Amino acid sequence: MKKLLILEEIAQFLLGIFLFSQLNFAWWWFPALILVPDFSMVGYLINPKIGAWLYNFFHHKLLAVIVFVLGYYVDSQYVILAGVILFAHSAMDRIFGYGLKYEDAFSNTHLGKIGK
Repeated sequence: MKKLLILEEIAQFLLGIFLFSQLNFAWWWFPALILVPDFSMVGYLINPKIGAWLYNFFHHKLLAVIVFVLGYYVDSQYVILAGVILFAHSAMDRIFGYGLKYEDAFSNTHLGKIGK
């Protein structure tokens, strides 16, 4: 089952790359922005609860889809780009085993413990 879920996330990451390719941005923007959602980990400097909440908010694919659709609705390539980056980043994280966080510790995720 774990390999099947990883394949699903790989497909979603590739979808993110495809969606990015449909936008009018130079290719270097994708690797330059792909790690930006990880700035949400700054919440862990306050405490694990706030850290988990911020991390989960910016790594939830529903947010990515909402931002993406909003970008189409308001006809903004920049907002669409933000949605694509959020989506692709979340898929990439899950490929490497970084799931949504529980409030007790960064390493405790919905995919299991990180760093077993």
